[in-house]
Amino acid sequence: MSRADNPQGPLAGHTVVDLSRALAGPHAGMMLADLGARVIKVENPGTGDDTRGWGPPFVGPEGDLQSTYFMSCNRNKESISLDLKSGDGQAVLRGLLERADVVIENFRPGVMDRLGFSTAAMHELNPRLVILSITGFGHDGPESQRSGYDQILQGEAGLMSLTGSGPDDPQRVGVPIADLLAGMNGAFGVLAALVERGRTGHGQVVRTSLLASLIGVHAFQGTRTTVAGEVPQAQGNHHPSIAPYGLFNCKGGSVQISVGSEKLWASFAAAFGLDPAAPGFASNAERVRNRAGVIAAVERVFAEYGAAELLQKLNDAGIPAGKVRSLDEVYAWEQVASQGLVVDVDHPLLGKVSLPGPPLRFFAPGDTAETTVTEHAAPPLLDADGESIRQWLGLVPADATAATAGVK
Repeated sequence: MSRADNPQGPLAGHTVVDLSRALAGPHAGMMLADLGARVIKVENPGTGDDTRGWGPPFVGPEGDLQSTYFMSCNRNKESISLDLKSGDGQAVLRGLLERADVVIENFRPGVMDRLGFSTAAMHELNPRLVILSITGFGHDGPESQRSGYDQILQGEAGLMSLTGSGPDDPQRVGVPIADLLAGMNGAFGVLAALVERGRTGHGQVVRTSLLASLIGVHAFQGTRTTVAGEVPQAQGNHHPSIAPYGLFNCKGGSVQISVGSEKLWASFAAAFGLDPAAPGFASNAERVRNRAGVIAAVERVFAEYGAAELLQKLNDAGIPAGKVRSLDEVYAWEQVASQGLVVDVDHPLLGKVSLPGPPLRFFAPGDTAETTVTEHAAPPLLDADGESIRQWLGLVPADATAATAGVK
């Protein structure tokens, strides 16, 4: 059943054509799908989205293995395979664009123009269309034609220089954070453009890039560079501007603490028998300058406690603290389940599978009832909805797809 049959959520009634592949664009499309939009994923015939081949791990029957990578960013979508260089593929795409509210593409600059679907051409087909375009380095400028992959941009945008055990140990973030942030920014931009369209009646072009998305989250490290004239460097698991704040060893393990105010520092010092006003400890600025001494002092008192006992003592003292969980621990955590962060879907080949869930929840006025969409569809098989979409576009007779009816 498609979103056209059972519209729910804030974007119910909106149609998104997702021409993107890999992660940034598909993640944006999935976010819009989670909000109730009908998202039609256009894929290459035969191979589909690049991520269908990214693995292992693959799961499923021999001869029809499914990529868990693909499954991470394509729930709640329909799939149609089209050769966009063929007359048939272009005819179907024109029909989709005429009916769509949003189109997503993450080709290199100029590719859509060469296919005959420039932004001007798409807006001629549908003046209300919101066009989301995502690139690696930006749509213009001297390096706009470079291919943009996540790890390349993590390095180019400075993130790897901030991540690692020290300045000589640059590390990538453990997820494709540039892609994911670009997808989030893209979805955010689409929503803003849809709001404006409600006032003007016209769509517009929304552009973002992996480069822009990473620089957009430099936060205090960015102003440290642009305002203070300092060049930040990686320094492991301790905060560059707050102390004590980070990962600390204890007896047989480790815990994380966040002592983010002088009030918390006083409480922490009292709980563990430290002098809060000692030289090098009396203010956050002193503690940051004396970080090595602070870490040594904290780990000296923590050495008396195992991790579980220490976390309880920190909690009793009102100190924000936690442990480092593995992902299997995360997905088994009751708190995660309580927030709807794991969703079960029925996959046509795999049966019931669990997926990481959407991060937003919605409630009726006055917080009287939750209205979050809780029914989700599994990531589609390649071209699973091709016939029914063509029927919806009027390109095949209705009786030709009676067996797969569902899109009206």
